[in-house]
Amino acid sequence: MSGLRKHVLFRVLWGTLAAIVALALVGALLGVWTVRRSFPETSGELALPGLESAVTVLRDDHGVAHVYADTTHDLFMAQGFTHAQDRFWEMDFRRHVTAGRTAELFGPDQVATDAYLRTMGWRHVAEQEYELLDPDTQDYLDSYAQGVNAWLDGHDGAEASLEYGLLSALNGGHTIEPWTPADSLAWLKAMAWDLGGNLQQETERAQLVAAGLSEEQVDELYPAYPFDEHEPITDTDELNGVAADGGTGDAEDAGDAGAEAEDARADERRAPRDRRSPGEPDTDGGPVPDADAAADTPSAPELPEAAVPAVTGVVEGAERLPALLGPTGPDLGSNSWVVSGDHTESGLPLLANDPHLGASMPSTWYQIGLHCTELTDACPFDVSGFSFSGLPGVIIGQNESIAWGFTNLNPDVMDLYVERIDGDGYVVDDEVRPLETREETIAVAGGDDVEITVRSSHHGPLLSDAEAGADLAGIAEEPAVAEEDGADAEDGGSSEDGGGGEYAVALSWTALEPGTTADSIFMLNRARDWSDFRTAASLFGVPAQNLVYADHEGNIGYQAPGLVPVRGEGDGRYPAPGWDPAYDWEEYIPFDELPSVYNPESGVIVTANQSGVDADYPYRLTDDWDYGYRAQRIHDRLDERRADGPLTADDMSDIQLDSFHASAEVVTPHLLDAEVDGTAGRAQDLLRDWDLSTDPDSAAAAFYHATWRHLLPLLFDELDPVVMNGSSRGMYVVGGLLADPDSAWWDGEEADGRDAVLAAAMTAAADELTELLGDDPADWRWGDLHTLTATHESFGTSGIGPVEWLFNRGPVESSGGSSIVNATGWDPHEGYGITAVPSMRMVVDLADRDASTWIHLTGNSGHAFHPNYDDQLPLWSEGETLPFVVSEEAVRDAATDELTLTP
Repeated sequence: MSGLRKHVLFRVLWGTLAAIVALALVGALLGVWTVRRSFPETSGELALPGLESAVTVLRDDHGVAHVYADTTHDLFMAQGFTHAQDRFWEMDFRRHVTAGRTAELFGPDQVATDAYLRTMGWRHVAEQEYELLDPDTQDYLDSYAQGVNAWLDGHDGAEASLEYGLLSALNGGHTIEPWTPADSLAWLKAMAWDLGGNLQQETERAQLVAAGLSEEQVDELYPAYPFDEHEPITDTDELNGVAADGGTGDAEDAGDAGAEAEDARADERRAPRDRRSPGEPDTDGGPVPDADAAADTPSAPELPEAAVPAVTGVVEGAERLPALLGPTGPDLGSNSWVVSGDHTESGLPLLANDPHLGASMPSTWYQIGLHCTELTDACPFDVSGFSFSGLPGVIIGQNESIAWGFTNLNPDVMDLYVERIDGDGYVVDDEVRPLETREETIAVAGGDDVEITVRSSHHGPLLSDAEAGADLAGIAEEPAVAEEDGADAEDGGSSEDGGGGEYAVALSWTALEPGTTADSIFMLNRARDWSDFRTAASLFGVPAQNLVYADHEGNIGYQAPGLVPVRGEGDGRYPAPGWDPAYDWEEYIPFDELPSVYNPESGVIVTANQSGVDADYPYRLTDDWDYGYRAQRIHDRLDERRADGPLTADDMSDIQLDSFHASAEVVTPHLLDAEVDGTAGRAQDLLRDWDLSTDPDSAAAAFYHATWRHLLPLLFDELDPVVMNGSSRGMYVVGGLLADPDSAWWDGEEADGRDAVLAAAMTAAADELTELLGDDPADWRWGDLHTLTATHESFGTSGIGPVEWLFNRGPVESSGGSSIVNATGWDPHEGYGITAVPSMRMVVDLADRDASTWIHLTGNSGHAFHPNYDDQLPLWSEGETLPFVVSEEAVRDAATDELTLTP
């Protein structure tokens, strides 16, 4: 997905080159003062009006802050102040993104992006959400905002952050607005978007069918999950609360069946289905589906040909959205696992977590501890972990009783509905319903305001309207010319076009309903046991996650929370006809019937975005799982280590860095059988003794990945405009095709037949690596190709060297790759650079909380040139971690700075 970083500042920066030169001259004279003036005060005493009593903030060498306060008001007010000290530009940028207001900062080029975001209405939903929250949660959000605004009272322009100084030189400056609770809540919508569902896969399937592929061919490209080869997270026979027949069981007894399923038709709609054709063999040795099972598989709804451009437009609009956490794609995911004390040296659980997100500068995470000086019902927090700047509380971490981690469950919670437009209404069941509308004004730096009309059906906002208004940048820059060209400045052309003539496309998405995820975060932070934890999880609506749990009494558990729809007709894999109410969502899966496991017999729970359930689970969560290479490798490594003796925290950290390429185990033998000569032949020899590790020094890993990069377009040359992803789905599909040399997919334009395609890919790879790394394959290194530059979200791809130098850091190299436990993802269609990363790594030892470890991608500071801006980046690259201390004694021992905030 192309992001804001690919669009930001090109026109503005080149048009103001003189300003950049002037800024460089001033920087040469006053650079140190300009840069350092925004650095936070971290020692001594500061007055913070609004506090009820004094607050202590301790920081260590890496800028990790621990806040100690007597009341929750002071605790979260101080957290808001501390976040603002270190990360306010990031916070301000994020709230402009989530509100669809980036054009206010960067000018007309961002108007179309803003229109898309305004159409979805993240900020609009966040404002409604606040009113639904528990009064305590509202108080925490209010206190946090008060702390941010107290910091803003003394900081503006370059005193707030270096970015504001640059922005002032480019467009005359920006007035910073006060922080509000809705600003905090809107960020949850951004995270839900990045982790929210299968919108890309749904639209790709529709595009492929529209391009002439049969549904059977499309299903070959999106195969069913290989349960027999890669373990799912849970087995239905051990779940708490749900039985294979759709009934519910006792929350603590996995085997008891409860109420009967509603009826046979409901079961048929809910149940997952095997998508293979009748009689098609299972390449993994699984059962062959019978004709009746295959017949149950819903076909793609037949949509009018005229509706296809509207669907395609929605995809193109989404591709313009900001890459809020760095690039998005199939490598966004995570690893987490928890092992019981039965398998550990200490006799108490170990919990590991490393969420995989887009690489960005600064890192997505901010490390913090929030401690009530005395734990009481009125002040119940003693929690430390990873937070989001702009949001109070801790997202992932540990408190005095429990630890928890997140990975993405990724259920299908997004559906596209093609609406038949009739004037100012849309058709449902042969009747015309009125479209809901609201007016939005997009302010534009260096341009005129742009007015848009957002239209919605009962399914959701018409995203195709935003795409139809893609020329809005022209309206902002030259209103008269744009109107002469036929664009309507009042509504962006949306009413006339309907996103594709007679048809428009609406988005149904669980995140567009106001919810209580913020309540859940604070309940997680103060949970004391499994019951508290599940109660908190029940309020976690979006994005639906895999939650792993461990406590100091030795219990472990897993809970999948979130709103997951049960559909009528269809299964969510293709856009649905909005005029047929049979395709509407009917209900959400009840929380007590979502997957949940407590103290499983195995003593091990592994979640790595693989299928959350087995084939017997009575509801469909999604058909677009990760295919399980990482998860199975983690299982295998844990089994190996347990065979050698009890597990330790060091074992957990070692497994997080595992670089074994499981998919290559299937592909490499076929590469060795292909006939190549010259440099390609010498490179092929590297694979004969390859141990399948992807360490930076590996020449074989460099050649294998280069071959993979060239194999995909050779093999799947008939998929235009879609490309086969290079991660787990592509790996699983290619692995199956290698066993079928007669498959029509091997017929190609540049090479024809399996062996010829493989040989052509290796030859192209050798040619490319010769150009990049020299003509001796033995000297090639994966680390020379697979590097990460931590790129600033808003200024990092400006195209102006001095500006990028100010804010970007790196490159650093890393082991790993896509669908490898050390998941340093890359896009083979773009190059070898790292685009998605283990954004942090955490191991919690429930036997000794202070023996836990953590690291995140860059550093806690968001201020360029601050010592903590990038001090964790080289450690992250080398696989090192830092002590994750949480007790007051250990925190004080590690502290290098102490700040007292006074009323």
